[in-house]
Amino acid sequence: VKIVKSGSMEPAIHTGAIVIVKPQASYAVGDIVTFGKDTNTDVPTTHRILSIEGSGGSAVFTTKGDANEEQDPQTVPAREVIGKVLFNAPYAGYVIDFARTKIGFALLVGVPAVVVILDEAMKIFGEVRGLKARKRREEEDVDELPVSSEQVSRQIRIEANSVLRGERVGNDIRRI
Repeated sequence: VKIVKSGSMEPAIHTGAIVIVKPQASYAVGDIVTFGKDTNTDVPTTHRILSIEGSGGSAVFTTKGDANEEQDPQTVPAREVIGKVLFNAPYAGYVIDFARTKIGFALLVGVPAVVVILDEAMKIFGEVRGLKARKRREEEDVDELPVSSEQVSRQIRIEANSVLRGERVGNDIRRI
């Protein structure tokens, strides 16, 4: 993946486009190739092959940018060709170049990352709050029981004694 820095290949490839290049076993006239040094200080060139002298690894290419009036002043040895352009994405290189700056990285990577982290934190906070509320409601439901277990036990004893004495059976009152 390389970023096109000039308009020498317009309209086929616009300034700021990214190009996907792949080394080939051989190249043909009309192929768009990227060649030259690719270092921090040297930027490779992407131009079209006009003619080929020789073959194989000893081939030499005459190249020209589509927007240029003249062919390139120097021929390009096959060993300097990085690869053939397979695909280009117009203007995407501007985004990549911007992302390489401190402010660009912060805006394109840092801000979205912070948004995702905050969104996830809010979801976790909401879940914890929901669990606490559910637990509180369950505790309130237990606290709102009409009688205590001691009161229930006492009432059962009273009812049992009434039944044993024959005074009550269910809601019916029986007299001895």
